[in-house]
Amino acid sequence: MDEAQIRREALDALQRIAPEVEVESLRPDRLLRDEVDLDSMDWLRYISALHQRLGVNIPEADYQLLISLDAVVAYLHKRLEEGANS
Repeated sequence: MDEAQIRREALDALQRIAPEVEVESLRPDRLLRDEVDLDSMDWLRYISALHQRLGVNIPEADYQLLISLDAVVAYLHKRLEEGANS
């Protein structure tokens, strides 16, 4: 899966958690939780949705790496690549 596909999946998952978010206006380099105003519960639902959609296990220790949309996409891409090479 390429980064564009991962980005679409990440944005679709985000839109399902927070339908009021206008994903086209998100700045991919800004702090994602601040940009979309997700509370802790919504953030966990988002992480879970990413796992369900992409099959990537995201350990709690890695949550701090997922600071922006760009970071989410890069993280997921790396994990998917690692899985494909295992």
